[in-house]
Amino acid sequence: MEIIRSWLIAPANRPDYVHKFGKIGADCSVMDLEDGTPEQDKKNTRENLPNLVRALRDMGMSHGIFVRVNCPSSEHYLKDVAAAAMAGADGICIPKLGLVKELRQAIDVLQPYEQKAGRAFKIIGGIESAMGVLHCTELAFEDSRMIALYFGAEDFATDLLGARRTREGLEVLYARSRIVLAAKAARIGAIDQGVLEIHDDARFTEDSEQARNLGYDGKICLNPKQVQLANQLFSPTLEEVLFSKRLVAASLEAEAKGIGTINFEGLMVDSPLLKRAQRIIQMHQRNK
Repeated sequence: MEIIRSWLIAPANRPDYVHKFGKIGADCSVMDLEDGTPEQDKKNTRENLPNLVRALRDMGMSHGIFVRVNCPSSEHYLKDVAAAAMAGADGICIPKLGLVKELRQAIDVLQPYEQKAGRAFKIIGGIESAMGVLHCTELAFEDSRMIALYFGAEDFATDLLGARRTREGLEVLYARSRIVLAAKAARIGAIDQGVLEIHDDARFTEDSEQARNLGYDGKICLNPKQVQLANQLFSPTLEEVLFSKRLVAASLEAEAKGIGTINFEGLMVDSPLLKRAQRIIQMHQRNK
């Protein structure tokens, strides 16, 4: 499973923003052809994608370059998908994905380019509507190109036609929970909602802690500072790593003696806790 702690997005019609990707260190860097690019700029920006991707490769970005295409109901949708593949991006993000047939349309466009490139293009699905939440499980399981789902809370709340956005977020909690459940069942990544208060680090930290407790792997980031915070908050803490190493060592010692369940530092430890500890150690090693 590919883990994306930080999902940074910038308007694709702003090369000055896109060119900063190489220095920021996001796990996933997204050039936005949808909301971030005005209608009058979409065609020219789409045609400029090869130059943007080439510039990022020249900066040493060997992976993690994605293009957010326009939504499936847009006339630009499939043109954007083809352009992203032709430009050599690592994958696409599909916003407001609601139906499996919309996903299949993109895959049909990608296949000829995959044959030419000799590799599959990755897909991240944006779940941002009531329809998307209802079908997120089918979308998560439909195709191996799907590596993650992200939750777009603002569009989702708008689609509910009357929901009020609150700091507590109860109005989106069901959707937020259902999406991460679908993603984890399919063994793909889960990327949580963005935080619009871009200068409020405490707010971002609080929301990220909630997301991680729900099972999310990472966060939509709207500026470089949020990337730094997400990479930190969605990585195991030193305390978690040290505890996990002690737990694994104690479990292996007990297993050698034929003991399946142990009392470790006041906790009853069996297989589920051991697996969790092993995963924390693996995440720590991957993030080094």
